[in-house]
Amino acid sequence: MKTSVVFLLCLSVFPGFSQGRVVGEDEAGFAECNVFFPGQVPPEGFTEPFHVKICQQYNKEPRFATLYSTEDKIPLYSAFKYTKPAQSEEENWLVEPQIDDPENDLHEMVREADIVGTVANLGANQALTSDYVGSGYERGLLNPSLLNEEDFQMATYTLTNAVPLSPSLSKSWHRDIGSVVEQALVPHCSKKDHLYLLAGAIPSSVRVKGKVSVPETLWLAACCDAPEGWSLALVKKMNDENSLGDLTVGELEKQLLAGVHLFKGNCGEDNQSQEIKEAILQAVSQIRSGEQVETSDNQEGKDSGLVRKVAGIIATPFIKLLELLIYVFVELVKFVFYFLWLVIKRVGGTVLDGVCGLWNGVVSYFKAIGMVLISIPYDVGRVIVNIFLGFLEIVQDVASLTYRILRIPVGFVLHLAAFPYHSICAIPSVLKDMATGIGGTFSLVIDATAALLHGFYYLAGHIVKRFVPKGSSDD
Repeated sequence: MKTSVVFLLCLSVFPGFSQGRVVGEDEAGFAECNVFFPGQVPPEGFTEPFHVKICQQYNKEPRFATLYSTEDKIPLYSAFKYTKPAQSEEENWLVEPQIDDPENDLHEMVREADIVGTVANLGANQALTSDYVGSGYERGLLNPSLLNEEDFQMATYTLTNAVPLSPSLSKSWHRDIGSVVEQALVPHCSKKDHLYLLAGAIPSSVRVKGKVSVPETLWLAACCDAPEGWSLALVKKMNDENSLGDLTVGELEKQLLAGVHLFKGNCGEDNQSQEIKEAILQAVSQIRSGEQVETSDNQEGKDSGLVRKVAGIIATPFIKLLELLIYVFVELVKFVFYFLWLVIKRVGGTVLDGVCGLWNGVVSYFKAIGMVLISIPYDVGRVIVNIFLGFLEIVQDVASLTYRILRIPVGFVLHLAAFPYHSICAIPSVLKDMATGIGGTFSLVIDATAALLHGFYYLAGHIVKRFVPKGSSDD
C-alpha cells in the first residue's frame, strides 16, 4: 500500500507516465482510441472472452490501440498511425495492472518493479519481464517504436505491445516494417494522416517458459483511407526471418480467426488504383531484395549530395559537441528528476513510517489504558467472589462438624456417662448377693447332708425290718 501511495505521488510530480486503460465491455469499440481505425470502426470477429481491449495512452492522450489475449499473453494486434521516424529510442517497459487485477485503483500502465506486491495475481493474464529473461527471446514490438516519435514512441514500450521474438527476427521485423511504411506506404497515400496500420501476430502452441505464446506469423495490414484509397497486407513467417510476403487484406483475413474483418468497407480494396498498387508492390519487392527505393526525396538527395557531404564534414565536430552537450544536459535532468523522485520516495516513506508508528503507539497506549480500566471491575468482582467462596467453605466445615457430632448415638453417651454411678452403686448389691449365695450354698450343703443321713437311716431301718424276725424280738 505504501508503494502505491508513493507511486501515485510521483504521478502528480512526473506527469509523463504512460496510461493504458482497459476498455469496458459497455463501451463502444476501443472508446477514445477508435480514432486509430478507418471510420472509427475496429476490426470485427475477435470475440473470445479472453480478448482484452486496451486504449494505450501517454500524457493523457491516446497513442494507439491494442487487442490483448490473456490466454496467449501476447497482443493479437496493435492499431496505430504513422507519425514520423523516431530520432532516439529510450526504453522504459511498462505493464497494465488492470489486466491481472481489475479491482485495483491503478488505471494506468506502470513500471513492473513499482507494483510488485501491490497488484493481485500480477502476471496471471499478461507477460512480465521475468518471462523473457534467459529465454532466448526478446520483447518484439508490434507497433514499432521507430515509426513513432516523442510521446507516441514512449507509449510503445509496454509489454502489452510485445511478442517473443528471437533477436535476429526482431531486428529483421522492425527493419522491414520500418522500410515498408516509410518508403512504400507513406509516399503513396495522398493523406498521410489517413494511413491506418494494423500490426498483429498469430499465436502458436510454442510457449516461453510454458506461459507466453511465440507467434507463428507476424503480419501488417495497411489502409489508406483517402479518395484514391488502397489496402495492403504483409506477412513474415517465424521460420524464415528473411521472408516478407505481400497479399491482399482479404487473403490475410482468411489466415486469421473465422469471421475476422480488419477494415470497414475493405478500405478501397475493390476499386483501388492498379497503378498505385503496382508501385507499392514494386517498392516492397525492392525492400525485400535489399535495394533502396527511389523516391522524389531520394532524387533531391542525390542532387545535393556533394553539398551535404561538404557541409557534413565541416559541421560534424560542432554537431558532435552539441550532441555531447545535449546528452550531458539530458542526463543531468534525468539525474535531477531521479534524485527528486528518490527524495520524495524516501521522505514520503519516512513520513508514512512516522505516522504509522505514531498511530500504532497511540492505539497501543489507549489499548493498555482500556485493558487496565476493564481489569479493575474484574479484579474487584474476583475478590468479592473469593470472599463469598471462603465464607461458604467455613459454613460448610461447621455444618460438616455438627453433622458428625450429631451422628453419635445419644443413648450411648448417656449410658457411658452413667456407667461410673451404676458401677459404684452396684457394689453393695453384688456383695449382698454374694453373701446370700454363699449362705444359701452352706444351707444347701447342710440340707443335702441331713437329707442324705435321713435317707441312709430310712434305708437301714427298712432293711432291718425286712430281714430281722419279729419273734426274736418278742423273746
